[in-house]
Amino acid sequence: MEGVVDLNIYQMISAYIFVLILLVIVRLRGIPREKEIIISSFRMTIQLILAGYVLDYIFKSSSPILTLIIIMIMEVFAIYNTFKRVKYPLTKELKKIISVSMFSGTLVSLFYFLLVVIGMKPWYDPRYFIPISGMIVGNSMTGISLGTKNLIEGMNSKKDLVETALMMGATPKMASKDIVNNAFDASILPTINSMVGMGIVSLPGMMTGQILSGISPLIAVRYQIAIMLGIMGSVSLTVIIFLQLGYKTFFTKDSQLNI
Repeated sequence: MEGVVDLNIYQMISAYIFVLILLVIVRLRGIPREKEIIISSFRMTIQLILAGYVLDYIFKSSSPILTLIIIMIMEVFAIYNTFKRVKYPLTKELKKIISVSMFSGTLVSLFYFLLVVIGMKPWYDPRYFIPISGMIVGNSMTGISLGTKNLIEGMNSKKDLVETALMMGATPKMASKDIVNNAFDASILPTINSMVGMGIVSLPGMMTGQILSGISPLIAVRYQIAIMLGIMGSVSLTVIIFLQLGYKTFFTKDSQLNI
């Protein structure tokens, strides 16, 4: 595309000077992070190169089957990563609810965004489908990880309050309402905070990429606004589905706390 500045191999290599600067700083400060910095930089490079070749092939083939396979891989990885992020034991029932919430919340939001907001034809166009899927699934993963963490912490730290409310005749839903609300608030806060400074403090990655590729800033802005609203909707829907189902796993059929 005209106006796009390509980066040759030597320019790419020159960017690694920032890694060397970081290595010098941590060495001088006596911070034992050299190995992690080198490994993370190497992994990032290899993973992105491989992703580039895979996406190049998928974009050229434009197959609905390949597109669906990619979104399924994203979903499975996001769910697995959520299990790993939460530093508390997760019951099988809670893991099942996390999985159902991720799949339902993200896919409903994604297809609404692609089919209604963008009106994309064909619906499986990987050039749109895959990048937008990555943003929606990635942010929803962060949201549900925070929701799971705060729900478990809240139910454990406020166990006495919940039990007292139950003894006074409250239903499990009423007894855990504040915990669920706090967990939801903590889950959507990062998304809200990122929206507050957008356009003033920082230019988002998607918008920056579009501008660098030669697209008009005004078009890039419209896409960025739409995708941020889509992300907010996906995070909200995914987390609320999880919380509305998840809190029930802490109670027995007789409405008694089981932790």
